[in-house]
Amino acid sequence: MKLKMYWKLPFYGIFSLFLTETARSQTYEVFDQNLRLKSRIEYDHISILGESVRISSANNELKLLSKEYKPFLNLKANAVYTYDQPWIIVQGPNGKGAFHEYGEEIFASEYDYIEVFYNRLLAKKGDEFSVYDHSQRKITPIGTFQKAKLALNGQVIAQNNGGYFLPLSDNPQKQFEELWEVNENYLISKESSGYGLISREGNYILDPIIDHMSHLEGDYFYAYDGNQYMLIRCLEARADVKYTSYHKITLQDGMLLEYIHGKLRRVMDNDGILLDQVGMEKVTDVGGKHYNVLMKDNKLGLLGPKGWEVHPMVEADIILPGSEGFFPASKSGKFGFIDKSGNWLIINQYDKVGKFKDGIALFSLDGKWGFINSQGIQITGANFEQISYFHQGKAIVKQGGRNFLIGNDGNPILEKDFDRISLTADNYFITENEGKFGLISPEGVEIVEPKFQDLRREDLNKILVRLGDKYGILDEKGNYVLPVYYKSIVFDNGSNQILAEVEYQFAPVKPIENLNIKKKKGT
Repeated sequence: MKLKMYWKLPFYGIFSLFLTETARSQTYEVFDQNLRLKSRIEYDHISILGESVRISSANNELKLLSKEYKPFLNLKANAVYTYDQPWIIVQGPNGKGAFHEYGEEIFASEYDYIEVFYNRLLAKKGDEFSVYDHSQRKITPIGTFQKAKLALNGQVIAQNNGGYFLPLSDNPQKQFEELWEVNENYLISKESSGYGLISREGNYILDPIIDHMSHLEGDYFYAYDGNQYMLIRCLEARADVKYTSYHKITLQDGMLLEYIHGKLRRVMDNDGILLDQVGMEKVTDVGGKHYNVLMKDNKLGLLGPKGWEVHPMVEADIILPGSEGFFPASKSGKFGFIDKSGNWLIINQYDKVGKFKDGIALFSLDGKWGFINSQGIQITGANFEQISYFHQGKAIVKQGGRNFLIGNDGNPILEKDFDRISLTADNYFITENEGKFGLISPEGVEIVEPKFQDLRREDLNKILVRLGDKYGILDEKGNYVLPVYYKSIVFDNGSNQILAEVEYQFAPVKPIENLNIKKKKGT
C-alpha cells in the first residue's frame, strides 16, 4: 500500500533531537474537514459529547468549551457522569449535578442521583426528591419517598410503604395500589375499585372500574369488566371503547381470539375484527402479525394484518410470511415455497428456507446452507456453515470456519478469507483476522487488509484507524492522510473540525561549559 504523507513536523519538534531533559504536555492539533491544520491547543483534555457540547477536563477541572475550544464555564465537578441531550449530568466530590448544554446550572453537584426525561429532571438527596421543569424554569420539591422515578409519560411515580403516588398530578396525595408505565402517553392504575388509565397530565381518562386490563401495543388496550370484553384505544384526553362483546375474547400468546358459544369464531385486531370465519379449528401466531389458520377440513391459510395472504387451500404444516410472491411453507417436515393460491412454486425438499430478496432465497440441508433463485435452481449447493442475505450483489458466507464474500453468481469476490466479516450501516465490510481489522468497499474492493486494532469509517475519505496506542486517518484508497501518530483523534461534527491529540516533549537547554572557541581575526 502506497504511503501518502501530508504531514510536516512542527518546527519546535525538531529541537527534541538536541535536548537531554524532557517534559510532556498535551496538545490538540485542529484540522478542518480537508485536513488542513488550523491551530493548536496546548495543555488541555477535550471530549466531544454532542454537536454543541465540548468538555475540557484539564487540571482536574471540568469546563464547557466554545466552538473555538475556549473555556467559558466551570462545571464545578470532576467528571461527566452522563450526557442526555441537552442535559449534562456531572459527578463532583459531593455528588451529582446537572447543567443545560448552554451552560445553565440546574442542580448543584450534591445529589445522590439525577434522572432525565426530555425537559424534566428528577433529583434525589437522601430521601427527598425534587423535579426541574425546563418549560417553567423552576425546581419543585415533591416530597419524601422511599423510591421515585420518571415514567415514560413524564409523570413521576413515587412509592412509600403505603402505596404509589403521582406527585406532579393535580392530586399528589392520592394513593394507588399499583401504577404501571406502558408507553409515553399513559399509565395503568389499580385501585380497590379496579383498573384505570391515566394521561400525561396525571388525570383519569378511564376511571378505575375495570376488572382486568392489559396493554396490547401503542395506545391499544384489552380489558374486561364483569361479563363484558372490550378493546380500547386511547386518544389524547379520552379512551374510546372500539369493540365490545359479551362473548369471550381471550388474549393468548399475543393473539386476540373471540369464541361464540364456546367455538372459535373471530381473530381480532387491536380495535376490531380481523377475521370472522366459520369452521376455524386453530389459530397460530407465526410472527409479524401473521397467523396460520387451520380449518376443520385440514386446510391451512396465512392471515396477515390486512386479511388473507394465502387462502386456506393447501394442506401444510406451516406457512410463513413471504416476499416477492413466494411464501415459505412446510409439508411432511420439508420446506418449499407456495403462491397466494396455495400452489407449490418450489417443491418442499429443504430443512429450512428464508424469504426471497432480489430473486434469491436461502435454504438449508443437513445443517448446511446455500442459495436458490426464483426458478428453484441452486446458485450454490448447501456448502456453508453460515450465510447472509445478498446485499448489493454480495453475501457473507462461512466455510471451513473461514468467512469470505461471494457474488450472486456464487463465485468468490476476493481470493481471501477472514476470521470474520461484518456489513456496516454504510454498506462497507469490516474484516477481521486475529483480532485486527481491515475494510472492504461496497464494490468489493479491499481498501486495507486486517492490521489495525481499531477501524471506523467516519466520513467520505476519512477512516479512523489505530495501531497500538496511536491513531491515524486513511482515505478510501487506503492511503494515510494523517499518519498513525496521535494519542487520539476526535471528529467534532458540530464545528466541522477534527482534533488530533499529540504529546510533545520539551526540555530546557543546559548551559554548555568549557567550550573553547577561538575567534578569527576580523570577526
